[in-house]
Amino acid sequence: MKILLVEDDFRISKAIAEALREQRYVVEMVGDGESGLAFAETGSFDLIVLDLMLPKLDGISLCRKLRQAGNKTQILMLTARDTSCDKVLGLDVGADDYVVKPFDLPELLARIRALLRRTSVVFSPVLEWERLTLNPNECRVTYNQQSITLTPKEYALLELFLRHGSCVLSRQAILDKIWLFEESPGEETVKVHLQSLRRKLTTAGAPPNLIETVYGMGYRLNPKF
Repeated sequence: MKILLVEDDFRISKAIAEALREQRYVVEMVGDGESGLAFAETGSFDLIVLDLMLPKLDGISLCRKLRQAGNKTQILMLTARDTSCDKVLGLDVGADDYVVKPFDLPELLARIRALLRRTSVVFSPVLEWERLTLNPNECRVTYNQQSITLTPKEYALLELFLRHGSCVLSRQAILDKIWLFEESPGEETVKVHLQSLRRKLTTAGAPPNLIETVYGMGYRLNPKF
């Protein structure tokens, strides 16, 4: 899943991003409100972690602009201010949750997981398809109870498919969800990583067409399984 982190304190931003990436999230980092707004408007994110006090455009204004434009992405607001007035203002403009600095990192990660579950297509904490399972809390993938070791991109690909079931995902949609803007990969990159993922699944005993190609459209989990 892809998260936009809008935080001007690089030390805090780096710590949060590293913790999220260890949990296999794809994290885009920006350091000011204007950049955050531009990324939020053009990117495809599952969650926005948004600092309240930002240069160029503050978090409240950024959140308000997104909601007025119809953007429904979950927003978790971060701030050093611990007053009920600030919390009410943040929630009133459309934030979904509010965490006060200094925060406990494991708690922040738990709040992020809780928000992501609200919009997840698959609500079970363990994602399953046929005999394939993915446990997001443990970052563990198995097929028929046999563990499969995946790269971060392969893991992100598989999680994306599991969360969308038999819905067809185009290469561009996959790029938007899994790759960072600065990486600027081409659509052929999706094909290369998908081939590697399929090979590892097949080696573990999965059917070769567990992830099928829908020609001219994209890829999906095979609804026959």
